[in-house]
Amino acid sequence: MPTPDTDRLRWDLFCRVIDNHGDLGVCWRLARQLADGGDAVRLWIDDGRALAWMAPAGHAGVTVIDWGDAGAVQRAVAEAPAPDVLVEAFGCDPAPELVAHFARHAGTARRHAWINLEYLSAEPYVERLHGLPSPVFRGPGEGMTKWFFYPGFTPATGGLLCEPGLVAQRDAFDRRAWLAGQGIAWRGESLVSLFCYEPPALAPLLRQWMDDLEPTRLLVTAGRANNAVEQALKMLEAPPDGRGALSISYLPHLPQPAFDALLWSCDLNLVRGEDSFVRAHWAGAPFVWQTYPQDDDAHHVKLNAWLDWLDAPASLRAFHHAWNGFSDAPALAPDAATLAGWCAAAQAGRARLQAQDDLATQLRGFVTQKS
Repeated sequence: MPTPDTDRLRWDLFCRVIDNHGDLGVCWRLARQLADGGDAVRLWIDDGRALAWMAPAGHAGVTVIDWGDAGAVQRAVAEAPAPDVLVEAFGCDPAPELVAHFARHAGTARRHAWINLEYLSAEPYVERLHGLPSPVFRGPGEGMTKWFFYPGFTPATGGLLCEPGLVAQRDAFDRRAWLAGQGIAWRGESLVSLFCYEPPALAPLLRQWMDDLEPTRLLVTAGRANNAVEQALKMLEAPPDGRGALSISYLPHLPQPAFDALLWSCDLNLVRGEDSFVRAHWAGAPFVWQTYPQDDDAHHVKLNAWLDWLDAPASLRAFHHAWNGFSDAPALAPDAATLAGWCAAAQAGRARLQAQDDLATQLRGFVTQKS
């Protein structure tokens, strides 16, 4: 429900696009949900090109501003009211002029809060650090306090992004109709979505599906996943549309609601990064997460912490290790019984998450409390 005018907040949300649109995906969903609650949101981004397909119609209550536009920064300082809430997503360091404008407003405002929205993790440190203050000792925000806000999977964290009624929409979804609208003639074969980086296990997995007795259709998203499949098929000397029991459909870049529908349509979702990872939880179908690779292998710890939270079956854990490249074992294509076990784990995890408040609700409550 929209908030009363007296409770409406002005948000400045800063996003630097570094992770193949995942950061922007998270920030756009957050901005949209805050606006749907009645608040006004300015989304400052350094590269908004992906919004042309991610959110082609924009959204009421959300203003997108090019972070690199010096004129826009000057106008925001000279002409626009300062925000009540400044959110720097993933430690992106907002423009100093805008921080100074916010700090001047904070000195006289009835409410203000500076939030550092962190990356999602199931690691134990998230519960320890969520909601802690971080005094600012230098720069234009000197004397103010930032607050750490950590998304997470337990009641002691900030939760996950989830719009009101999302799970009910998913439960009422007609996948056959949606697939037909995408030009996909579904004949009852197993459907697998692929949104990935370049997993080393991809070519062997495709070979397993080709040799399987049961048909599988792979729905490949645009971008890196498309390129990864192209290279894997070259290694296998297979045609672009698949071979044997495997057929392949290539999708265009999808707006966020259509991407959700893709996840709702599939019997198995192979996702990457943070935004699609969260949406896969709400889809309630079995899924595999490819973490963003880090030089110090910190993504291994991050992945295992989440698998522990999920209470993942041994087969799902083994597939994740192979898919993420830190196991010599192959990523074995799941049979029906194995997939059923993965589905049970996914749905049990979703039920636990549904019992908690979503991230936008918790963030707004946190800000209101600190103001």
